[in-house]
Amino acid sequence: MASRPDTDDYLNLFLSDVPLMDVRAPVEFAKGSFPTAENAPLMNDEERHQVGICYKEKGQDEAIKLGHQLVCGDIKAERIEAWKRFAANHPNGYLFCFRGGLRSRLTQQWIKESGIDYPLVKGGYKALRRFLIDSLEAQIESGQFRILSGRTGTGKTRVLMDLPNPVDLEGLANHRGSSFGRQVTPQPSQIDFENRLAVAMLKARHQVGGPVYLEDESRLVGRCALPESLRARMAQAPLLILEQPMPERIRIIRADYVEDMIASYCQRDGEEAGWLNFRDYLLSALERIRKRLGGDRYQKLRHLMLQALDQQEANGNLEGHHSWIESLLTDYYDPMYDYQLTRKQGEILVRGNPDTLRTWAGSHSDT
Repeated sequence: MASRPDTDDYLNLFLSDVPLMDVRAPVEFAKGSFPTAENAPLMNDEERHQVGICYKEKGQDEAIKLGHQLVCGDIKAERIEAWKRFAANHPNGYLFCFRGGLRSRLTQQWIKESGIDYPLVKGGYKALRRFLIDSLEAQIESGQFRILSGRTGTGKTRVLMDLPNPVDLEGLANHRGSSFGRQVTPQPSQIDFENRLAVAMLKARHQVGGPVYLEDESRLVGRCALPESLRARMAQAPLLILEQPMPERIRIIRADYVEDMIASYCQRDGEEAGWLNFRDYLLSALERIRKRLGGDRYQKLRHLMLQALDQQEANGNLEGHHSWIESLLTDYYDPMYDYQLTRKQGEILVRGNPDTLRTWAGSHSDT
């Protein structure tokens, strides 16, 4: 493998989706890393813990010595093999540790001794994270935003992805943004979400350009919090209002929260367990908004949902779901949306169906 220099070109790393090998411990990786990063640690969590204690009590030299004692022999060989596999699979990649210091230098040295010269990211995780934080705030401050709004079930995310320069907040958060929005796979950590958002904003600015389209979201998308500065800009940004007739909204909700979710649960857990987990997902989502619904309305909706689930289990018929979906939209989500819309500060640029909004956005992509 030809030698490549170490890099501090953070912008290119993120715009080009360059593969990154994160040699920090798994506990550090779990707290947050970057979209293209894979964890291939120099030390596991327990080894890192022991070395950290030694560093505090006896200093750096003794900590380094202990690290070499803990990561040696077969353990060292296994980790070098993992790094070599990453390097072979990603010849254009880079490695990093927390600050671009001892751990990444040692990893780089051991790989080189095994015959591979592999570069590192100068400044490591800390510098990469700082770059993303700063670039996100700069984009929020100077960028131009347009907000795609509309009642629940109008299919905003579907339309968003057809607009000229979209950033999908729900996709980045792996959550559809409502009580029913949980996905089968877990959400990213808050740091991972912020890093994904910053990278998406960088690409929107440098690779596409023009106004950035965002779906109207509350402060939290599941458990992932939007930056307050972004929320403030979104509250003032001009709006595109997506409108759909009730039958189409029911169809979209059924597709997203019934058909797709039962398929996902069954794929993950098998038919029997998947069905039980899907059933629990729907009932739990309704339970989470019980107080806001009020006791009588909650009991009515739960009764309709249980009837629909029983019918679906008995013969696969999904029509029973229409009753609780329409009631939930009409009596709960629509009044809440109408109230929130009156509080928006941004100008309404266009209203209409998906084709109307796509056509408008296509003809106003540079303004």
